[in-house]
Amino acid sequence: MTQVLNDAALDQILRAARTFNKFQDKPVSDQTLRDLYELAKWGPTSMNCQPARVVFVRSAEAKAKLKQALSPGNVDKTMAAPVTAIVASDSQFFEHLPSQFPALPQARDMFAGNATLASDTAFRNSSLQAAYLIIAGRALGLDSGAMSGFNPKVLNELFFPDGRHKANLLINFGYGDASGNWPRGPRLGFDEVVRID
Repeated sequence: MTQVLNDAALDQILRAARTFNKFQDKPVSDQTLRDLYELAKWGPTSMNCQPARVVFVRSAEAKAKLKQALSPGNVDKTMAAPVTAIVASDSQFFEHLPSQFPALPQARDMFAGNATLASDTAFRNSSLQAAYLIIAGRALGLDSGAMSGFNPKVLNELFFPDGRHKANLLINFGYGDASGNWPRGPRLGFDEVVRID
């Protein structure tokens, strides 16, 4: 049975979560990146479709490529971040459904025969998986800053030239330096956002 987490855990994963624009000069190890994926992969997706594909950009060469696609306001913070995740969606995610969602044997054909359904499902669920990466990062002691300020055409040409994967968003990961944070913004209240019918 699922149990309520204590306040310290709730603070770490969500209530005290911030978008970081500046990170300490501390590398993120291969093992930490592996642990990040291994935790995030358990987040649910519709029909267990798991369309997200991730490129962890960390080397100087990869950062130089990424820089070409960034909006000007995102260049400095991204080049200084220890690692940037490119979260993309796999347009052919449904090829894995026979093994990943055997409960519905016709699932693969349902998506293979409907490009709009496949595209919408890939985008929606890869966005969800990006959020799981952020939350998993928080649980593992990483801070992050998600971004959509990039040229997707350029990014896709540089990192996914075969056209199968489409960039969805970027997430800088590392160990945050709060001196780069904006003042924390307010949040909309329950009554402004939610309706119970």
